[in-house]
Amino acid sequence: MTPQVNIHIFEEFHDSVTPEWVRAVVTGVLSVEPEWLDENVSVVIADDESVADLNRAHRGLNETTDVLSFSNRHSGKYYGDDEEHTLWDDEAEFVLPPGFSAGLGEVVVSYPQVERQAKEAGHTAQKELAIMLAHGILHLLGYDHERQAEAAEMLALQHKAVVALFNC
Repeated sequence: MTPQVNIHIFEEFHDSVTPEWVRAVVTGVLSVEPEWLDENVSVVIADDESVADLNRAHRGLNETTDVLSFSNRHSGKYYGDDEEHTLWDDEAEFVLPPGFSAGLGEVVVSYPQVERQAKEAGHTAQKELAIMLAHGILHLLGYDHERQAEAAEMLALQHKAVVALFNC
């Protein structure tokens, strides 16, 4: 099985990231939990400003971040002081045609933040991007790091996926 991976890379990062590489990373990460390999995933490689705008609008945090996950299966947490803005109320349900899956969701990564974190960690931007993609996809699968036990499990799966990708 191979997931359907929809990829959008902002033009300024076309020389740094290829869709084929992103697709291979997503497939590798989902291989950690193979039952998800037939699901759709969207990935956006974006700039700091776009990620900060999304972070502000959907999480109430006025800052850039490295990766955001927008799951079709799990709700996220809103951290803002203002009232959370939603397009749907709790009673709304979007009905899909029979046999159609909405997919896992979308992962949005700030490539400039990836470069900064890679430099700080002493490894390549490619490896840091793989870590961020793994992290974001694991959020789509329902993993979180709010509590210490959850964080340890998520970090172990993230590490397993990246080790398998980079043979390190």
